[in-house]
Amino acid sequence: MIAAKGYAAQNAETPLAPFQFERRDLKPHDVQFDIQYCGVCHSDLHQIRGEWGNSIFPMVPGHEIVGRVTAVGDQVTKFKAGDLAAVGCFVDSCRHCENCEEGLEQYCLNGNTQTYNGLEQDKKTPTYGGYSNVMVAHQDFVLKISESLDLPAVAPLLCAGITTYSPLRHWKVGKGHKVAVLGLGGLGHMAVKFAVAFGAEVTLLSTSPSKEEDAHRLGAHKFVLTSDAEQVKAVQNSFDFIIDTVSAPHDYNMYLGLLKTNGVQICVGAPPKPAEIAVFGLLGGRKSIVGSNTGGMPETQEMLDFCAEHNIVSDVEVIPMDYIQTAYERMLKGDVRYRFVIDMATL
Repeated sequence: MIAAKGYAAQNAETPLAPFQFERRDLKPHDVQFDIQYCGVCHSDLHQIRGEWGNSIFPMVPGHEIVGRVTAVGDQVTKFKAGDLAAVGCFVDSCRHCENCEEGLEQYCLNGNTQTYNGLEQDKKTPTYGGYSNVMVAHQDFVLKISESLDLPAVAPLLCAGITTYSPLRHWKVGKGHKVAVLGLGGLGHMAVKFAVAFGAEVTLLSTSPSKEEDAHRLGAHKFVLTSDAEQVKAVQNSFDFIIDTVSAPHDYNMYLGLLKTNGVQICVGAPPKPAEIAVFGLLGGRKSIVGSNTGGMPETQEMLDFCAEHNIVSDVEVIPMDYIQTAYERMLKGDVRYRFVIDMATL
């Protein structure tokens, strides 16, 4: 076994603290890499607090993981020592269901293996995430990164990036579409960048007037302050798509009114409590409210290649490992622009 160290939550009430654990020895198709940076996702906080009801403790969070390969199994063909490598939201799947065979491992019908707070495919061995110094994963679930990109700013692409890229690609968002992005956080700022890169007209919807300047800096063409009733009224029936990135409780019905006929509200944020949807808001315009998870392995690699070609990365604030509790507090207040990334050299 490979000795590893990280930060873990022992239960839903205690803060993260140093934790010693073990990674598996290299199997023939495994890649081992030293973790250099790991992004801090809002879901990390939901999970360590047990808010989604499926928490396994002790828990080492982190699924936006980048680093450099140190060793490979004797049958690995995709990586060699010294290569940059990344791991996102999951590290395995059944591989044989119809979704896996189509490269949609995120929707594995038999349950994929989450990078942390999950179980290996044996359904009994817990997984530990990227708030740690070393990673081991099968080469099929490790991604290639261009040396041209700023490595700390790449880390959030493994969740915030692909979680917004995937639905934009699935619904073929592009030139001629009017897209609203609801919320300007870790997910929202990537949704703006991608939607603009795909050629859509992009409007940022936010309750915070302070976000307007950043929205335009990131490429948004318009800004609507959703706490201003007149501004909201002016964009009724305006958008082909709304990318809803908000992870806090909010009124979905209000935003359905901003969609055109046949408009689609795509939910990628995950609030901790169920929402109430008024069905008449859907019927009165053949509107849809849908959800989208992260992307599969082929699409995630496609996204990373697209980012390298167009020089797209996340806006990040790099922090030391022992700053994590303060980072969580700031994240809850929306006080980050737009993703915390942990420098694992500080572990």
